[in-house]
Amino acid sequence: MNAIDLLLQDHRVVKKLLEELSATTERAVKKRAELLQRIEQELQIHTALEEEILYPAIKQAGGKEEAKMYYEAKEEHRTVDSLVLPDLLHTETGTTEFAGRVKVMKELLEHHIEEEENELFPTARKLLGKLILEEMGNTMQTQKKILKGDQHAA
Repeated sequence: MNAIDLLLQDHRVVKKLLEELSATTERAVKKRAELLQRIEQELQIHTALEEEILYPAIKQAGGKEEAKMYYEAKEEHRTVDSLVLPDLLHTETGTTEFAGRVKVMKELLEHHIEEEENELFPTARKLLGKLILEEMGNTMQTQKKILKGDQHAA
């Protein structure tokens, strides 16, 4: 599987989990907590794969425009990982405040996913080519297994 296909698959999983979480009510305290935990794990792994493998390759192979894409994508990750998600994790799942924060996170992630799929990934296909993306995909699959294993062991 090439790197882009693997990341697209991750996007579908996260979008589905966000839809499920958004559809819950204040009474679904336990379900909300479980979904949020799954989203957090998916995002941590996905972010690591992009920031350690794909983004640097695009930045290195490209020029000024690709460097801008690189920094924008990293900043969007930071916004979710360092600001929105931690706040959400410390919000009571049975509140309307939780629902509001879920909506904001969902909108941020959907925007980020759309930009990646419409701008970053096509750029990666052009700059890196099929062979490199295949190699990256293999590396990502291995890394993903390691990261999932580490998180269960913790």
